[in-house]
Amino acid sequence: MSASTIREDIVNIPNVLTLMRVALIPIVAMFIYFGDPLSCVIAVVLFGVASFTDWVDGYLARKLNLVSMTGKFLDPLADKLLVMTALVMLIPLGRLPAWIVIVIVAREISISSLRSLAAGEGLIIAAGEGGKFKTAFQMLGLVFLILHFSYEVNYGMGPVLLNFHAIGFWLLAISVFFSLWSAWEYFWGFLKAIGTRGDDAASADPKDLTI
Repeated sequence: MSASTIREDIVNIPNVLTLMRVALIPIVAMFIYFGDPLSCVIAVVLFGVASFTDWVDGYLARKLNLVSMTGKFLDPLADKLLVMTALVMLIPLGRLPAWIVIVIVAREISISSLRSLAAGEGLIIAAGEGGKFKTAFQMLGLVFLILHFSYEVNYGMGPVLLNFHAIGFWLLAISVFFSLWSAWEYFWGFLKAIGTRGDDAASADPKDLTI
């Protein structure tokens, strides 16, 4: 991809939204770091705005036919930076044990590396359902963990005191389960794709092979 093409891609609307999402990350981190109830609410609002732009930029890229290689690189990178930043910022506040963050980060690095390897081999591996559940529980769990404090919620049948930290922790724990499940799905899909390619090569007519 030429430098001029990258410059043109950077300034299209979906990629500008993606860059705005990246710009919001240190601001979200700052408010999480403050740790008081008001700062936590502000952090969640900004986190929600950043997450919403993920849907918007994807929608606009498809609607306006602005899907680009730059966008395909920046969009998942922005998502991972947002989530990883939030996770890491929660550790010193005592809201998350480090081992959970290590598991999540290790999974993301492993799958990203495997995707690069598969792409280099020309393999297309469909995403499993586990990844969708992982993302849903992870984002929801982070919202509750960032809010952290107990809040009184009125359901119409009287006020109920909800411990947002406990709810968030268990939602994130469920997301870790789906993270590992989806990682296994992808790894197994990669092995099957490699095996299928090997079988195809073994059964090919020698006259069809080029050296």
